[in-house]
Amino acid sequence: MGEDFAAQLAAAQGGSENAFAVLWRDANPALLRYLRVVAPEHAEDVAAETWVQVVRGLPRFSGDEAAWRAWLFTTARRRLLDQARLRKRHPAEPLDEISAADMPRTVGADQIAMENIATESAMALLSRLPEQQAEVILLRVVAGLDTDVVADMLGRSPGSVRVAAHRGLRKLATLLSGAGVTL
Repeated sequence: MGEDFAAQLAAAQGGSENAFAVLWRDANPALLRYLRVVAPEHAEDVAAETWVQVVRGLPRFSGDEAAWRAWLFTTARRRLLDQARLRKRHPAEPLDEISAADMPRTVGADQIAMENIATESAMALLSRLPEQQAEVILLRVVAGLDTDVVADMLGRSPGSVRVAAHRGLRKLATLLSGAGVTL
């Protein structure tokens, strides 16, 4: 967002739905990409819970755009952990098969937007990495967070975050070269 961030944030904190929508449109695609790799079956639910928490905490937030992204992704990660604990305490039982008549007939707008082949391919490759490496790369590249913020979020040292990112990127390069793609 750059220079417009402070004004949009202040307006959103003042109750402007339009300003909040600008913040949401800027950050939500990256948030969903992150969540679709770390929790593919629960990404939309976690994203929704994240935004509820963001709305509740928005008046108390202070910081620049980097701090905003760190806060958003930290909130998402916490909601993800909360949901994992909840699923562990209350395991879901699979439903009987759904008939064709009960299946949705149209694709949601968010799913259409996410069906970009290049993005899906990249996300598929990332999902083949060890969980920690994929999460570090997503937070660094997709969310645009710096090493120190990611280290703080994950409770790790900045050095271990750099190592995980390096190993993940090296593994991605190996996966891509195996598919005939050169960097």
